[in-house]
Amino acid sequence: MPVFESLSSRLQDTFDNLRGKGRLSEEDINVAMREVRMALLEADVNFKVVKTFVAACKERCMSAEVLESLTPAQNVVRVVLDELTTLLGSSESRLVLSNRIPNIIMLVGLQGSGKTTAAAKLAYLLKTQGRTPLLAACDVYRPAAADQLETLGGEIGVKVYRGDGKKPVEIAKEAVREAIDNLRDVVIIDTAGRLQIDEVMMQEAVDIKNAVKPDQILMVVDSMTGQDIVNVVQTFAERVDFDGVIMTKLDGDSRGGGALSVRSVTGKPIKFISTGEKPAAFEVFHPDRMARRILGMGDMVSIIEKAQAEVDEEQALAAERMLNQGMTFDDFLAQMKSIKKLGGVAGLLSALPGGDKIMKQAGGQLDDSIMTKTEAIIMSMTKEERQKPKVINGSRRARIARGAGVDVFEVNNLMKQFDQMNKMMGKMRSAMSDGNGKKKGRKSQRAAMRSMMGGMGGLQDMGDLQQMMREMMK
Repeated sequence: MPVFESLSSRLQDTFDNLRGKGRLSEEDINVAMREVRMALLEADVNFKVVKTFVAACKERCMSAEVLESLTPAQNVVRVVLDELTTLLGSSESRLVLSNRIPNIIMLVGLQGSGKTTAAAKLAYLLKTQGRTPLLAACDVYRPAAADQLETLGGEIGVKVYRGDGKKPVEIAKEAVREAIDNLRDVVIIDTAGRLQIDEVMMQEAVDIKNAVKPDQILMVVDSMTGQDIVNVVQTFAERVDFDGVIMTKLDGDSRGGGALSVRSVTGKPIKFISTGEKPAAFEVFHPDRMARRILGMGDMVSIIEKAQAEVDEEQALAAERMLNQGMTFDDFLAQMKSIKKLGGVAGLLSALPGGDKIMKQAGGQLDDSIMTKTEAIIMSMTKEERQKPKVINGSRRARIARGAGVDVFEVNNLMKQFDQMNKMMGKMRSAMSDGNGKKKGRKSQRAAMRSMMGGMGGLQDMGDLQQMMREMMK
């Protein structure tokens, strides 16, 4: 599901209408800004934030630089992108940890915001970065809260300290001592929440803060909450003075009001976002990348970073072998598994410029069932067929189709896609080597690749990329 789907769709439609015009008049800008205002208000963004945002966009869009340019519509989109990035925080705000033992991170927030799950995801992220975190179960009121944290900790291999399960302040202090004794360099404290703010909850948070003096206090905010969250974050900011926000449930039906309001109203940065149920679906928040995704411009940088994090030495060697010798169906299967780790078909499409529109045109039905069917076809092949696809003749295709429970034309389509990918790899192989089979230098490789893509006439235009993706989805 695209991030802030309804808001994103409304804004993209507004800019599509502008692109259909040549030069823009003052009235065109007024109409566009009116649409932007309505889109933000419908997303439940705080009305003061909307007023300031639209005024800033309108002032810049009315400049001669925009109205008298040869591409005014593109400049309007650029203005909105810049202002949206500023609204979300301009630049990323990373979690700063020292080398002392332990660093203490305290999580606060209302009940139901996903605080306990966020604590475990943060622990998992820090563990992948070489840290040795300890989770402290200080929510002694919600039934089975400590059990939930211990279960999550077990899944990611992180120890959970529960203490006596009765006194939150003492549990927090003992967890810090436990971390010191066992050389664990981060303690993540999961505090209690309530369905609404009350004095008892706030005072307990203050007491824990005073007792352990955390290095960072992060407030967990449910992104599905609209501008009502503004009063909540303001109260927490006044009482415990938190350092940043973890925005959860961005994979849900979020309107975006809370996320777009919290930074402007409180001055506190969004540090992390949670985009799914799995421990790895938790990442550093990049305002510029989020703004681009909301405006339908994709986020390829994040996908590339995830891919780099997933690729191990064995995969790197396999990729080099494929480039040199061609792809087999076993390789094809391995690549599909890698795509699933990167968020599946929908996740990759949403990261492509215009990908949200492709998903919308498909009725929002693009999911990993396509890859599941492809996997079934490949698994119905013999070992020889997977390694040497050229042996797959008509009778073999019929047998594979029966084994996978699909029609023969679906097997034929897969074979066609497979051949196209191997042809692409052949051209890449030719571009990256000289006539004697030796690899070119890096500069020569890049120049050859640019020439090859130009000669293919292929992916330079985004419309071509979208068309290719539609073909793959058939």
